[in-house]
Amino acid sequence: MSLFLMPFSPYKISFLLTLVSGTLLSISSSSWFTAWIGLELNLMSFIPLISSKKNQLPTEASLKYFLIQALGSAIIILSSTLTLLYPQLALLLVSLALLLKLGAAPFHSWFPQVMEGLSWLQAIILMTIQKLAPMFLISYLSMSFYTHTPIFLAAVFSATVGALGGINQTSLRKILSYSSINHMSWMLIAMLINETSWMIYFFLYALITSSVALYFLSIQSYFFFHLINSNTTPLTKMISILSLFSLGGMPPFSGFIPKWIMIQEMISAGFFFALLILLLSSLVTLYFYIRLSLASISISYAQSKWSLTFFFHPTSIYSPLSSMMNLFGLLMPSALLIMWDFKFIKTNILQSCQKKLNLLNLEPTNKKAFAPI
Repeated sequence: MSLFLMPFSPYKISFLLTLVSGTLLSISSSSWFTAWIGLELNLMSFIPLISSKKNQLPTEASLKYFLIQALGSAIIILSSTLTLLYPQLALLLVSLALLLKLGAAPFHSWFPQVMEGLSWLQAIILMTIQKLAPMFLISYLSMSFYTHTPIFLAAVFSATVGALGGINQTSLRKILSYSSINHMSWMLIAMLINETSWMIYFFLYALITSSVALYFLSIQSYFFFHLINSNTTPLTKMISILSLFSLGGMPPFSGFIPKWIMIQEMISAGFFFALLILLLSSLVTLYFYIRLSLASISISYAQSKWSLTFFFHPTSIYSPLSSMMNLFGLLMPSALLIMWDFKFIKTNILQSCQKKLNLLNLEPTNKKAFAPI
């Protein structure tokens, strides 16, 4: 039995703590050797969480995950030996190794296969926590031609593969895995432009993806036909549909906020080709979520009377948690949008006033009042 199926297992808690400790060690390390130790600690803690003696799929998934991550770690060690002789080649190898650990295209083929063998709780960890350490390490790399080029190409390939790979999928876990690959392309481009924008994107992505996965867990849905045959409350259906639209980046939901910020930054940085690819891929991925939403709408609800079960599914503790996370994610974008717009408009107005004063050769009486905030 998988450790995630045993409630309050001390082994599960200990491995989870070790997993988080390995991630924090990699993020806060000041040397690549310490970062490598953190990655290995994270790997050795995640393998027992997904392996199972009674089920072949989790065991196969854990073996695939171990082999891929071990290959990435070996490439990192190899690059460290080449640092003095071939520093540019070492940077290229480190970039490729971290992209392999992330599951970015064209090194993505293992990610949907591993996702297919995991439960929803294990999939949440793989799509969120397990991506933190490699993402931070990529952001720590000194940007040069040998790091900028592979990251940019991986972002373009990830956007294309994430969009086209999930079109004919019937497995919900594979759909979310290709969606994760597509979202990764936005975060990789964000690293090339700004050091902090990808963190905002990752936080909102992790929140929305976790809530969607918890919703699928609450109704025990792993394939497309499970959505059609499931019996959920109208409120749960509505929130799940809105969360899927938010995950697809449809305005005005929270999933649109990081993409909107990235669109502005990419236009300012001149990444027009990458922006075109990312926008077209986002339209294709939105098709996945519209298809899932239509399947959820077509579900016939057996109860004809309004009752307390209208608000929460009575058979699972994950449905109210998923509903609260989704509501938080849907209410948050309005406040963020207002604050961002106010700051952006105020800065532009003050800068335009300063330019006009400079043209008229007038000195402002109070220079601090015209400083952009």
